Amino acid sequence: MSAVNDEEPRFLVLDYITITRDPRSQLVVAIGGDDRAAGILQTTGGFVSAPGPRGPYHRQPHALPVDQQREGATAAAHALLLAGFSVHLDPSLNALGAPGGDRQASHRYLNQLAERARQAADGRDVAAVLTEIAAPHDGLLPRLVQTLISTWAPWTRRLDDAGRESALAERLMNTTSSLSNHSWQIQQIRDQAAKAPPVAKTAPDRAPAAPPQQPTAPSSPRRR
Repeated sequence: MSAVNDEEPRFLVLDYITITRDPRSQLVVAIGGDDRAAGILQTTGGFVSAPGPRGPYHRQPHALPVDQQREGATAAAHALLLAGFSVHLDPSLNALGAPGGDRQASHRYLNQLAERARQAADGRDVAAVLTEIAAPHDGLLPRLVQTLISTWAPWTRRLDDAGRESALAERLMNTTSSLSNHSWQIQQIRDQAAKAPPVAKTAPDRAPAAPPQQPTAPSSPRRR
């Protein structure tokens, strides 16, 4: 039996790089790495350097289609891994993921959120669920509103450029505006629920105790 080697393993990792999507601008950004990593990001993934508040970083160009964003991010991640870097790639940007994987992950998330809502014990638990639904920028409803805006705005523009009636696109615009207002209202409900005092737990119901039995008088003997 060989002796145990207490020496720590030596990794061939030069640096750690995160490739993800900025939730505010929806740009794909890469943070970390050195000059060598910057060259791989630029040549393989189509990234450009940009100044940041904590130093330079890399991002993909504006108005890049989603498919091209994923292809560039995936290609850059694999090239960086082959070069010895440690890379975290946002799963939503992995172009080699299984078809329908994003949709299945979304369904699992919604199912888990629904279960949390069913198990909510007080206002704070409810507020936590409502935060996931309506939190500014990152909530489900604000993201849905942004998707709808990305749908009706170019649709309306194309119809106007073609001189066609845009009433249907305007209906979608009005519905989107209404949904945005509902999201704001849910945020207000969430704030109030978070301030609500916790609900006192009640003791479990107990079966009423049986009344004490009264002593019975002895029966008189029968006459024969």
